[in-house]
Parts: sequence; C-alpha cells; structure tokens
Amino acid sequence: MPVLPSAHSPSLPVDPAPARVYMPQSASHIQALQRLEQRFQSMPPVAAMAPIIEGFDGQRLCVNAPLDLHVNDKGCAFGGSMVSLMTLASWGLVTMQVEAAGLDAGIYVADSQVRYLHPVYEDLRITAELAPSGGWDAFIATLRQRRRARISLVARLMLADGRLATDFSARYVAIAR
Repeated sequence: MPVLPSAHSPSLPVDPAPARVYMPQSASHIQALQRLEQRFQSMPPVAAMAPIIEGFDGQRLCVNAPLDLHVNDKGCAFGGSMVSLMTLASWGLVTMQVEAAGLDAGIYVADSQVRYLHPVYEDLRITAELAPSGGWDAFIATLRQRRRARISLVARLMLADGRLATDFSARYVAIAR
C-alpha cells in the first residue's frame, strides 16, 4: 500500500480511493500541507470536524475524519458532515494549486451537488480532484489575467471495500487579493 505523507504522520499508510495517491516527500509539499492544516485548524467549525490531511499528489487531496465525531441518529455518518468535509477537501485542493502558482486569492465555493449512495459506518475517507472538464493551467492563467477564475472539482467518499458512498461536484471561484 502506498504511503501518503501528511502533516500528522509522514508515513501513514492509507488507501483513500481505488486510484491510490502517492505524494513525493518534498519539503515544499510538506510545508504546503502544514500551512493548509493550520488554515483548517484556524476555522472553529472545521477544527471541530477534526479533518486529517492524508496526502496530496499535485492533483488530488485526501482528507480523512473520524466517524465518531460525525455520527447521526442511525449510527452512520451525518450527511451534513460528509458534504462539509467534501467541500473542505475541494477548497483545500484549490487553495494548494493557487499557492503553488505563487498567487494570493480568496477561494469560495460557488455551488455544489451531492449524491449519497451508501450509508457510511466507518471513518470518512475523501479524495478531491479536478473535474474531467477542468484544467489547472487555464484556471491559473485566467486568475493571473482577470484576477478571478472558476474551476470545477469532484470529491468522492469511498468505503473501505472500494464502493463509492458519496459523490460531490462543485464549482469554486478564486478572487485575487
């Protein structure tokens, strides 16, 4: 199983999705993940969700959270928690890409859609990535030129057995500061 460096554990084995993610352990990636984790912890509602950044491979951001903080009255994950964590993982990915391009911008979710396919009775494992219709180069070029840009992302919450539990798509807007 691949190893995903994170701000919590530089060698924690995880399998966040059928397509496994591996991030090279460069100092710049680790520092970027640590900055993102600090941003997560600086927002009280996010800190209460206890998200754990498990890895970033340049294209996908993996975020996990313990089920025990997100349980509903049925003993499975609360839908609001799942969509919040998927929104957060996608926001984090856009934030990482903008920062990697050397830009400073506010990142906002413009709209989103979610499908709940299976109840989740285990820790939440989310992977966010660019939607098939998008491109980071065009997004960054537009942000540089027009000082605002939008991009579509997808996030998936996968079960340990490989089934897709929750599917999320959203558009994010970046506005240069």
